[in-house]
Amino acid sequence: MFEIKRYRKEFEETWNHFVDISKQGTFLFYRNYMDYHEDRFSDYSLLVLHKQRVVALLPANREEHTLWTHAGLTYGGLITSMSVTTANVCDIFTAINEFLKKNGFDKVIYKAIPWIYHRIPAEEDLYALINICNARIIERHISSTIMMENRIKWTESRKSGLRKARHHHIRVEESEDLETFWKILSQNLHEKYHAVPVHSLREIQLLQSRFPQNIKLYLAYQETRPIGGVLIYETPQVVHTQYISASKEGKMLGAIDIIIDYLLNEVYKDWQYFDFGKSSDGDGRALNRNLIFQKEGFGGRGVCYDWYEYTL
Repeated sequence: MFEIKRYRKEFEETWNHFVDISKQGTFLFYRNYMDYHEDRFSDYSLLVLHKQRVVALLPANREEHTLWTHAGLTYGGLITSMSVTTANVCDIFTAINEFLKKNGFDKVIYKAIPWIYHRIPAEEDLYALINICNARIIERHISSTIMMENRIKWTESRKSGLRKARHHHIRVEESEDLETFWKILSQNLHEKYHAVPVHSLREIQLLQSRFPQNIKLYLAYQETRPIGGVLIYETPQVVHTQYISASKEGKMLGAIDIIIDYLLNEVYKDWQYFDFGKSSDGDGRALNRNLIFQKEGFGGRGVCYDWYEYTL
């Protein structure tokens, strides 16, 4: 009933067009986003066809005998057309699993797309994972999201930061100065966690040049000095804060508070969801309480990012 094909470069236009018309596509699934780190991942993305028409995509990569969907993306999983039903998705998983077994795979790690990114309800894959694939959840991370039509009041600590920023005349502007922001971000991550950003400066500059309408930087300034910033990923329903960071001065002067206030009440006031991203480390069991305290202080509440595993 369903035919499975491996992605090839000649399918790029077809792939990108399908992402646009799917239930749950975002720009992270465009090939010129997915392929920016193709040197680090062995692509094994799949197209699902019915009567020679694409009805689903599976962004994926191969690691020996394991298929990941996708190890290089925050979320992945099956991308489906508006017409695909639950029964179809069950049959699609059966067809994909048979294809993978024939091609030497013995395990799948499936990173589900959180529901806030769905244009219409699209959790048929979660049903199929349990009831067709006998999958189990191996990681559950927690993100903090604001439903813009039903916002929660800020905590006093966040209000205090905003008042401080206004008192010191901190201003917020959209900026292209990724290099300055990356210095602030990198220093913060090194001092706090001895870590580096997931993207290098060169990688984020490349992605921003490819997706200027989706990847945007907002900086807070004390006079002419950048003291903090938020890098935004825009998708059809969700504004996602990919990176948030402030200098020591910026933290003292409420730089992040005034940026978030500006984004929520000016730039993105008509969006559906504002997602601050994950606050859990490792396999999700380690909750970063300080980080989620800040996000929940802005009114964010829990949305899970789940990983599943099953054997073939």
